[in-house]
Amino acid sequence: MSSRAAAEQCSRCGQIFGSHPAYQFHAPSGLIRKCLACALVHPAMLRRSGLIALVVGTILTAINQGDVLLAGQWSPAFAWKLPLTYAVPFIVATLGALGAGKVPNG
Repeated sequence: MSSRAAAEQCSRCGQIFGSHPAYQFHAPSGLIRKCLACALVHPAMLRRSGLIALVVGTILTAINQGDVLLAGQWSPAFAWKLPLTYAVPFIVATLGALGAGKVPNG
């Protein structure tokens, strides 16, 4: 185990990274590193993922379900398709941010 991994800890919860990956974010104080659990609830990342989901989800809803919305013929399938249409871009944006901010072990 390297000295970086042994000494460094999550800036939110204090968990020592050890063999677990760290995720790096920009903060007003500089770069900060968080464990996965804390990175998943990082406010700036969640805001950005939410905004991306809102824009992309709305566009996809208009493209894929626009006729259903305009006709007012909402089927039971629409009830699960609509949330998924927003959830998928949110998950993709969040995974992309986590992947870009992942700090290699060692």
